[in-house]
Amino acid sequence: MPAAQSFKNHVRWDPAWHFFLVPMLMLNIVFAAYKLVHDWHLPSNHHFLFGWWVVMAIVLFMVAMKTRMYPMKVQDRIIRLEERLRLQALLPAEAFAASQALTEGQLIGLRFASDAELPALVARTLKEKMTREQIKEAIVVWKPDTFRV
Repeated sequence: MPAAQSFKNHVRWDPAWHFFLVPMLMLNIVFAAYKLVHDWHLPSNHHFLFGWWVVMAIVLFMVAMKTRMYPMKVQDRIIRLEERLRLQALLPAEAFAASQALTEGQLIGLRFASDAELPALVARTLKEKMTREQIKEAIVVWKPDTFRV
């Protein structure tokens, strides 16, 4: 059984993505650039090919990053919606109206707060203009989010 989620262990690592795919794509860029620079002095017509290899290595890296970022942005939008609904259910009308000033980052940070501490934490966040990380550090009773990619 995994340990209960907290501020210290809430980051999700995907070993295939973080420790294989991204490093290999970065290594591909480095190797392509090395090959371009290292073989530049050779009397051949491959300079354009090696230059193109560098460009395509960068393109492949960017495609992978965008492919990862788009679903994460959608996930953030869903979290924002869920938190707005939770705030509407838990806060008095006046506090809910004030909570509309919360940023996306603040809402994403607040998702880990328990229902009991959420109203006070929202008020504190608005008053102190807390960042996502500050909000997470301030949470006493952690509500795990195990569905985050």
